[in-house]
Amino acid sequence: MELQIRPYQADDIKAMVRIWNEVVEAGDAFPQVTPLTEQNADEFFSAQTATMVAEVNGIIFGMYILHPNSIGRCAHIANASFAVAGASRGLGLGRKLVENCIETCGKKGFRGLQFNAVVASNVSAQHLYESIGFTKVGKIPGGFINGLGGYEDIFIYYIDTLDASQPC
Repeated sequence: MELQIRPYQADDIKAMVRIWNEVVEAGDAFPQVTPLTEQNADEFFSAQTATMVAEVNGIIFGMYILHPNSIGRCAHIANASFAVAGASRGLGLGRKLVENCIETCGKKGFRGLQFNAVVASNVSAQHLYESIGFTKVGKIPGGFINGLGGYEDIFIYYIDTLDASQPC
């Protein structure tokens, strides 16, 4: 029973949609409000720079998407979103996904990884990111509307993923 983090395949879509939508529908972490369908998920996931799944014995337990945080002169900084099945949280899978994502950033030529909207109530994510070496670089007061309609602060996190002295 070994964890494998690998690029997603078409056969993974059903499990990915279930895990992704669990986070969307909870309304406490992702900015999206509309769940994915199996029909539009492949288009969404294939449009990313990388979409990776965490699998054990053929079962998908988590995933992440990776893409540029912005365009043009800012496209060398990445952004990512992570989703772990509720029953699998607290087992260290998130850490493995984030560490893999940082490695993938470097391989894809991104110089840094920025999270734009880490919700203040998502304390476990904040602890995870800080323990890996991310820096909390800012706060946006009331920047997130949670699933209950309340406003929460969001934090911006950043980590270097390449040696900044190297040219692009």
